Amino acid sequence: MARWQPHAPERLLVAALELFEERGYENTTVVEITERAGLTKSTFFRHFPDKREVLFGGGAMTGLLREGIEAAPAGAGPLETVAHALDAIGRQAFTSERREFSARRSAVIATNPELREREALKELGLIAAMTDALKHRGVPDLTARVTAELGALAWKIAYERWRDTSGRADFAELARRALAEVRAASASC
Repeated sequence: MARWQPHAPERLLVAALELFEERGYENTTVVEITERAGLTKSTFFRHFPDKREVLFGGGAMTGLLREGIEAAPAGAGPLETVAHALDAIGRQAFTSERREFSARRSAVIATNPELREREALKELGLIAAMTDALKHRGVPDLTARVTAELGALAWKIAYERWRDTSGRADFAELARRALAEVRAASASC
């Protein structure tokens, strides 16, 4: 085995997803994942703290979200700022090439309580990141919190729609539509 292999995190993710689909999350070990990926156990732990984290990408999404909020135009309101961040995430993370993979990932997560719990914790982390980034832009605390919650709901709706492989709309378009729907629904409450 070569000392350095390119694209190790992606290879580990693909191997893990395949094994989780074939054997189940509980019946798959880190060693089996690394063997499938053609990598070593130490390489796995250089990229992920445990086998469940291989499906969650560390803090990559949180970083993209913060960057998108920071890059929003100065005069953008809170929800428009979140929309800007969702646009950026759509361009970088939710590409059409990843649609089928994301649907498979979601199916694996749905079958395991530990993974569903981790997904819920990730969502809370994204809400906290949005709240902090909005407050950093000068948005008042309560407004930042509510905007982040609405943004997270819109994200979740858009993601569910996007990963449906029969659809062809891009994530950014779906996220903006979901954000408008969430805004309209909250106004009618």
